[in-house]
Amino acid sequence: MSLGNLSRLSAAKTRSISAENFTGEKGKAGMATEGTGAVPARELGQGWKVSPSIQVPANTTVTLAEIQGPGAIQHIWNTVAPAQWRRLVLRIYWDGEEAPSVETPLGDFFCNGWCQRCNVNSLPISVNPAGGFNSYWEMPFRKAARITLENLSDDNIGGYYYQIDYTLTEVPDDAAYLHAQWRRNNPLPYQEVHTILEGIQGQGQYVGTYLAWGVNNCGWWGEGEIKFYLDGDGEFPTICGTGTEDYFGGAWDFEFPTGQYGVFSTPFLGLPQVIQPDGLYRSQQRFGMYRWHVMDPIRFAADLRVTIQALGWRSASGGQGRYLPLQDDIASVGYWYQTEPHAPFPKLPDRNFLEVI
Repeated sequence: MSLGNLSRLSAAKTRSISAENFTGEKGKAGMATEGTGAVPARELGQGWKVSPSIQVPANTTVTLAEIQGPGAIQHIWNTVAPAQWRRLVLRIYWDGEEAPSVETPLGDFFCNGWCQRCNVNSLPISVNPAGGFNSYWEMPFRKAARITLENLSDDNIGGYYYQIDYTLTEVPDDAAYLHAQWRRNNPLPYQEVHTILEGIQGQGQYVGTYLAWGVNNCGWWGEGEIKFYLDGDGEFPTICGTGTEDYFGGAWDFEFPTGQYGVFSTPFLGLPQVIQPDGLYRSQQRFGMYRWHVMDPIRFAADLRVTIQALGWRSASGGQGRYLPLQDDIASVGYWYQTEPHAPFPKLPDRNFLEVI
């Protein structure tokens, strides 16, 4: 869909899943008589916001959506308290597969990896006051789609609100499936690179990167290059960036005006989040940044690996500076489309490793 074809008629059927219609069935929304809004609606009764949200019990996985295709998910909206953003794991399964194609902490998928609210004004991901997560990634499927949410904590989570808007329609033969994978180094071993993706097999295109980057050194931290190894590349990649801020569309250390980071959020790239030390317990600088390859997808025919360096500067000696390999806290989400089946993901770490600390 786009403004260019919005006026064209279609036989596609529009459906939506939420706590007011768990199945998305036609004519079945707003019928709840029990739910998280039952008490405030007790004088009004059925049809008056009786079930606006769900509770996610401790150490439990709930199914948010189970859809029979063909069709496509077009929009996902959801919200929950920021403290839960790394305790909840979002998974999406296509066409009855056993292993998920999307597996990330909830906040990171929506460019909010630090459990602290940050607005994002981009084309595929929009985050609005106060913590309203929106995804417009197109997610086609042919047989079925299943979305789950796992609560890794020992506490029940109340007040999870969500809406999943989708269409039931024909899917073109060349439409691939959305994938997203989360990884973290904390800290990154000395003189090693952070791997965003590896072992990807099949045909597809890489479409986006989100990084939650915690700096453990003084000074500038973003000299590192991002590298894309395509279709059998060995030691050297086909695509090599020139610096972290360059890849995310900025320049000269993101510094503007002098002495400050220039926060920005645009349709395809941004540095929307800069968390400064507070002089007491919050001691490190932390950053959130995204780069969407919507207008410039990185195509691969058989395999893909993506890495990024963490690189700063040593003090200049004799007028000549030297690079300093950094040992930072780097979490990433790589987004891509590909044919199925996909190669297995690495096992997602436990809640202690996911935690923002």
